[in-house]
Amino acid sequence: MKKTIYTLSAIVLLALGAVSCDSYFDVELQDQATLEEMFSKRGTARQLAAHMYAYLPKEENPVDATSEGGFSGRTDARQVNASAYANTVFDLRVGDYSPASITSYNMWENYYKAIAHCTLMIENIHLDVEDNQAVRDYMKAEARFMRAFYYFCLFRTYGPVIVWGDKPAPSDAVGSSLDRNTFDENINFIVSELDKAIEVLPMSITEVGLQEGSDMGRATKGAAMALKSRVLLYAASPLYNGNELYKGMTNYYGDKIFSQEYDATRWEEAKKAAKAVIDLNYYSLVKAETQTGDKFVDGIRNYQQIFFKQWNEETIWGWWMNFYTDWLGRTGGFIGACAPRNMTVEGWQSLTPSFKLVDAYAMYETGRYPVTGYDRTSGMDDYSKPIIDPQAGYEAEGFSMTTQFEAEWAGEFEAHNSTIGREPRFYASVVPNGYYWPCNPKLKTMTNPKTSSTTWTKEDMRCHFWRGSGALCERWDQTSTNNYFGYAWRRLYKADNPLDVGPDYQQIKYVYPAFRLAEIYFNYAECCIETGDYAEAVKYLDMIRERSGLNSLKDAYPGIEADPELLKWCFRQEKMIEFAIEGPMHFYDNTRWMTAKKNFPALNWTLNLNDPADYHDSWVRSSEDFPLAKHAKFTDRDYLLPFDSDQLAEMTNLTQNYGF
Repeated sequence: MKKTIYTLSAIVLLALGAVSCDSYFDVELQDQATLEEMFSKRGTARQLAAHMYAYLPKEENPVDATSEGGFSGRTDARQVNASAYANTVFDLRVGDYSPASITSYNMWENYYKAIAHCTLMIENIHLDVEDNQAVRDYMKAEARFMRAFYYFCLFRTYGPVIVWGDKPAPSDAVGSSLDRNTFDENINFIVSELDKAIEVLPMSITEVGLQEGSDMGRATKGAAMALKSRVLLYAASPLYNGNELYKGMTNYYGDKIFSQEYDATRWEEAKKAAKAVIDLNYYSLVKAETQTGDKFVDGIRNYQQIFFKQWNEETIWGWWMNFYTDWLGRTGGFIGACAPRNMTVEGWQSLTPSFKLVDAYAMYETGRYPVTGYDRTSGMDDYSKPIIDPQAGYEAEGFSMTTQFEAEWAGEFEAHNSTIGREPRFYASVVPNGYYWPCNPKLKTMTNPKTSSTTWTKEDMRCHFWRGSGALCERWDQTSTNNYFGYAWRRLYKADNPLDVGPDYQQIKYVYPAFRLAEIYFNYAECCIETGDYAEAVKYLDMIRERSGLNSLKDAYPGIEADPELLKWCFRQEKMIEFAIEGPMHFYDNTRWMTAKKNFPALNWTLNLNDPADYHDSWVRSSEDFPLAKHAKFTDRDYLLPFDSDQLAEMTNLTQNYGF
């Protein structure tokens, strides 16, 4: 699909031109005859349909400054520094931005171009005389789904925006007379578009003659229903459901832009939408094809399949991951961004989990989350003073001998007790200080920087993340241009792939699950909590836990079905873990819940990695040694992005968001 998109871009530029002052609101044809000719032919009509996907957000790219993927870096689940993150997202993280400085992030233009393109499809696909009616109907419904998705992308970024409805923006639109539509107008239009699409879209693209190979990622009924579930969940959430911050805000026309009063019925509507997807019985939580019978091992492998198995049974809608050059192991690639230096080709470890994420993972034996909070004497979480659940079975201090799954070749080694006995998703995602990068030394063919040969011992594969003058420190030396925290992120790394040369890192391709069944389970469970159906919420959360080898929440927390506050806390812990650094989910959850102001501000906590006395000393939690970093901030104004100054210069009466 990617090649098709790139090829089509030139065609679109030649065929379509914009004439109004706000050019991206219009897709005016320079030559009507050209338009009719393009749509009349099967090949170009389908190319125009494929091009609707060229505007997709890069949600899968966590270090992109100009897309939502980088928003994971604004949260309490990530730790970043200025040099590895010297871009707009870092500025957003520390609150150092304004309408004048945020122009590089302006997604407004991209999404309105996308909306205009989709509207063009809806209005003209009937001209396609070489396809049958079923295909034409499909592409029209596909365009409605994509248009709704792009409107939602605008909505979650800015709140209510301008909705042009079922027609393109008028060519004579005057910027000074344009302003945002209301919350209800935004949500109602998006949902109505999705309802129309759901009526027509097939469950499988093969039903309309599209191919499972080249056409994967095209719209389906399930994708439209999943988006409807997410849209209605957002509409019910505190940020949009009677939020005091936005009360009284009116647009140019005198209408209240945001919802003014809380409406409990929205949770029921969101609940119905999520359950409708579940009741399709078309999708299932992906698991490893071969089950060993060991719940711990199977839990790791099951969770890995979310990304390792392309277009799996859990993926409702997604797209090929496009991380820089699509290569995941060299400079600019995802694995390179995650891996410690010298573990893969040009690894630079700029993508790391935070203490809050590391501390969140449950204990395997008890199923309980070990850290229930942190000391907040300073007004923010003090990660050096976690509040420990005494029933979890967690040890916050000391060292013990252990072994490591996927690095059995290493034998026993000394590990910090906090890293022992955690749940399978922890080991599928995190490589702690002192553990081994899960790549057999026998598979390493690149030059060992310590010995200047291609020989690697198992000790060479051990991740000592500190830097300093000691012998062990030298091989893992981190320059100030790299992030060093004490934990590496390996979720997309396959332990049986060396990622040393050519094909090993160039051929790894992953599908980004923009919507997967686990999200729908969480959507439904959240709505059940808000509507008092606590047993039903636990039921669906337990399905997700079971896939990862964990016991029931009822076993881990007896009485949880009668304790809504505990259930809500467990729900949020579970969702943070399940979708850890997987797109911008965690960011948007915390903003729509309005918990970001409490959760996101933090000092820059790391392990004691700057020339510690020894390995044991490197495990002291510190907020002093993080290079080139500022403290994370989040205030009331940060829940929605501002419209940038260039936009406001064109649309002088556009109502700015709160705080700007």
